[in-house]
Amino acid sequence: MNLWPAPFAAQPLNATVTIPGSKSLSNRYLILAALGSMPVRLIGLLRSRDTDLMMKALESLGVRCEVDTDVETTVTVIPPSHGRFHGNVDLFCGLAGTVMRFVPGLALFADGPVHFDGDEQAYARPMKPVLDGLEQLGATVEYHGEIGKLPFTITPPATLPRNPAQVSIDSSGSSQFISGLLLIGSRLPGGLILRHTGEKTPSLPHIRMTVADVVAAGGTIDANEAARTWTVESRSLQLPDTVTVEPDLSNAAPFLGAALIAGGVVRVPHWPETTTQPGGLLPGYLEQMGATVSFPVIDGIRYCEVASDGTVHGLGTFDLTAAGEIAPSLAAILVFADAPTDMVGIGHLRGHETNRLEALVNEISRVGGEAEELPDGLRIEPVPVGALHGAVMETYADHRMATFAAMLGLRIPDVQIIDVATTRKTLPDFVGMWSGMLA
Repeated sequence: MNLWPAPFAAQPLNATVTIPGSKSLSNRYLILAALGSMPVRLIGLLRSRDTDLMMKALESLGVRCEVDTDVETTVTVIPPSHGRFHGNVDLFCGLAGTVMRFVPGLALFADGPVHFDGDEQAYARPMKPVLDGLEQLGATVEYHGEIGKLPFTITPPATLPRNPAQVSIDSSGSSQFISGLLLIGSRLPGGLILRHTGEKTPSLPHIRMTVADVVAAGGTIDANEAARTWTVESRSLQLPDTVTVEPDLSNAAPFLGAALIAGGVVRVPHWPETTTQPGGLLPGYLEQMGATVSFPVIDGIRYCEVASDGTVHGLGTFDLTAAGEIAPSLAAILVFADAPTDMVGIGHLRGHETNRLEALVNEISRVGGEAEELPDGLRIEPVPVGALHGAVMETYADHRMATFAAMLGLRIPDVQIIDVATTRKTLPDFVGMWSGMLA
């Protein structure tokens, strides 16, 4: 068993942590660059398992992804000639939701069938809504296991709809189903009218991010969020010749949240003034928990700075619909809170890399904390810090469960983490960054 002893914070923190590029933006830019006709140079691209899987998938489809020999986070994406993707190929998605849910749309424009597979754990992740959408666009989907799950083969239609294509799906399980179709809607000869039939839209900020990125590439999307309908005009897409990727603000959550758990100050540079990332909501959430948040500009660089004396306030009923991906980091902080918190609006986390709600309850209980699942979220009850104890923490092949466990280890001695390397999904050097923060 591969165990990593999580560092204990023996004194308040005083650290500056540089966060790699956003995974969500990196993989959206890679898709949009592939859909263009001219090369695009991406600067600050996240280099992690998820983005490497995306680049390998695109390369299988005939896209060239040329990594700068001096700066590996600079990648030039060269679309295939004539805009036609290669068919009769096998694509491996690993456990990356953005790969398994964004790349299938590209198969509509391939010259033959495209086979998709992934990690064994990926077979449990829901896929059916985006595949139903592709079938409504004329594709044929052949499942090689459970219906609606990996592995499967997509055969593109002989012709694509000439009139505005009407697609209706229930995307309640993940905003990625909507995003995956919005990314390719402009390429359809008649455009796309996409309707979400579910009552709630999970992670609406991620959908807004996709809309903004498509618009940045020259697309036009009319978003009627109240009616849960998106109308995409048929347009040629082309990102600017150079695009810089923002830091991943959700990946900043464990580090900035560490200031509340251990006390002290943690700063993250290059924090954007405006952003489409859900992680942009993080500073406000941390303030509600009792932190002092500021945005100093030093030598022309804007920082997010979080300071705390280690006191954490519970949040009562807290709607996290807009930023569910940072729920594990917030849960780690709230284990040390002075009052209960019901995090709601995050029932869809049951369909992420693992069932995150169940996993969080298991691991909070493992160290002596109190938590329970709610129909649409998670309740965390405070216990005295002295009642918490070290344990061997499971990660469930989920990068956010690994960072969650490391956060607990800041204030609970003798926490050991199984397979901390799963953090490579989005943070290639998490162990070095975490240890450096405490140094």
